[in-house]
Amino acid sequence: MRLPVILLPASLAALLLTFHGWAQQRHPITFADLMAFGRVSEPQISPDGKSVVFSINRVDLAKNAGDSDIWMVPITGGAARQLTQGDKRDNNPRWSPDAKRLAFISSRDGSPQIWILEVASGEARKLTSLSTGADGVIWSPDGKHLAFTSDVYPDCRDDACNAQRDKAAESSKIKAKVFERLLYRHWNAWKDGKRTHIFIVPADGGAPRDLTPGDYDAPPFSLGGPADYAFSPDGKEFCFARNTDKVEATSTNGDLWIVPVQGGEPRKITANPAYDGSPLYSPDGRYIAYRAQKRPGFESDRYEIMLFDRAAGTSKSITAGLDRSVDEMTWAPDSRSIYFTAEDESYSSIFRVGIGGEAPLRVIDRSYNSEVQVSPDGKTLVFTRQSISRPPEIYGAGVEGRDVKPLTMVNEAVLGRIEFGAVESVIYKGAEGANIQAWIVKPPSFSPSEKYPAIFLIHGGPQGAWADNFSYRWNLQMFASRGYVVFAVNPRGSTGFGQRFTDEISGDWGGRVYQDLMNGADYLEKLPYVTAGRVAAAGASYGGYMVDWIAGHTNRFRCLVSHDGVYNLASMFGATEELWFPMWEFKGTPWDNPGLYAKWSPSSYVKNFKTPTLVVHGELDYRVPVTQGFEFFAALQLMNVPSKFLYFPDEGHWVLKPQNSQLWYQTVLDWIDRWTEGN
Repeated sequence: MRLPVILLPASLAALLLTFHGWAQQRHPITFADLMAFGRVSEPQISPDGKSVVFSINRVDLAKNAGDSDIWMVPITGGAARQLTQGDKRDNNPRWSPDAKRLAFISSRDGSPQIWILEVASGEARKLTSLSTGADGVIWSPDGKHLAFTSDVYPDCRDDACNAQRDKAAESSKIKAKVFERLLYRHWNAWKDGKRTHIFIVPADGGAPRDLTPGDYDAPPFSLGGPADYAFSPDGKEFCFARNTDKVEATSTNGDLWIVPVQGGEPRKITANPAYDGSPLYSPDGRYIAYRAQKRPGFESDRYEIMLFDRAAGTSKSITAGLDRSVDEMTWAPDSRSIYFTAEDESYSSIFRVGIGGEAPLRVIDRSYNSEVQVSPDGKTLVFTRQSISRPPEIYGAGVEGRDVKPLTMVNEAVLGRIEFGAVESVIYKGAEGANIQAWIVKPPSFSPSEKYPAIFLIHGGPQGAWADNFSYRWNLQMFASRGYVVFAVNPRGSTGFGQRFTDEISGDWGGRVYQDLMNGADYLEKLPYVTAGRVAAAGASYGGYMVDWIAGHTNRFRCLVSHDGVYNLASMFGATEELWFPMWEFKGTPWDNPGLYAKWSPSSYVKNFKTPTLVVHGELDYRVPVTQGFEFFAALQLMNVPSKFLYFPDEGHWVLKPQNSQLWYQTVLDWIDRWTEGN
């Protein structure tokens, strides 16, 4: 049993840390350090404005698993108090409107279910017992109901039917799958005929009721971000996103629907053929704010904030003039403005926009902030903040962005024993003279008079970015810890630098973006502290694609690492699941536009392969199927290129299990060490 833990106030913790640091030698970050960090997330301000609850996930490397617990800290800062304990998942905390209870998701009894915690007494009771589990819980503003999601068989009318169907599938010796349409699997899981539905359950207990029946996902699949459903302020109406297009695999559509909480037929309120989602009712009930994209089929189109006037039945954009894509958002309590986050040139800034047409204003920038909340009195912002050298913590600030201070210091003890490399942002000229931003992370104990080997990192997406945030999968400081200068580039296609810059990679995967990268490699090798010719290149997903492309177009790197890389564009199209993605990027299907697929496919340039390459892939990766890695490795072997394959039978597009992650870092860094040794 773990004893209750009290986190010290920030000032006292820092003071004790200072004394401790004098007696302790700092060292470059290790994998054990990386796993020792508490992963802080999900801040939620109490309705009385006094407290913030949040979750901390901790990893047990020996158990090869993690668990999360819920904590609470005063909104003014101070000692944090642990509210739940155990070796299972407790997360997704949400305050009741009276600030006396917390709903949360817990797997302490097996499957994830909704539990209710009495904050004063610490007593918790189980609210749901669905065989299909529960997730994404929220309260109705009147405190009478909770809404949540569960994956169910759409033709089942009750939980007994779902339980029987799952039990039969699990016990059957036949594991064959039969499907008649796209999508039949997604990212790392088979759909198996199930749909995500939104349920509502009385807060005092009772049978959950399906609010979104039918053979559709509600909400549509998401990799994270704002919830795609919300209650109206009076608790009588419910708004949610749903995609009813016939072929989901080719559609990025999502529309908003409303339904009475007491039941009834849902009514669609948006008709945009691209994505509409993330609804939020204004506190006064007049508007529904939501995020929308304009171009169907393009998942990386800019998100704008739209306002749906409930009385007039019309929508308008209030961020049309901002060349940034909106992430999370929250209403100010007076219903006159909205705070939101957006990627902003390798950072994530907090903005405020009024509903009357005022231009959005950066409130907090030049830092990476997310999960922003506004206190009930409208005076305080609460959010998470992180950087390349610091994992997330909870911060508070005035609504004008002043007086930023940490509310938690969960990771100070671990940080106190680590010596990180210095981080620098640089700009250089890419193709056609474009400004290209890159991060340089120097090795710990860096000396400008010495020469170092380097690692050139290429991000995934391709519409993604190396931002000033902390990653557990591709941690820049972990690469630098082995004595490398790390160079992480944001070329064409990167997000946060304006929509045109993001758009310029589509249909041009190995064109200007490749020149952006090679100009970056030139810049890197001209740095006075880098040994030219001792540079490795590595990347995942699109970054893996670009590594495969590099293998056929240049021999300038000592070695390559391709993780989940796209190798053969034509065969990738036939095996991936989100078909809208290649159809947008390559202007149609391989049979409609074979020339573009062949032009930008690394498989077309096999005869040029010479650079030693490590290939990494997971069997459960349905986004970039594992056959892409197998095909690439076969070509390397047949071309007599020194190569190795790191295969994970139990991982998808990301390596998530702690011991697998440890093997990943060890294998990748050992490969780079092997080939970059010597002058």
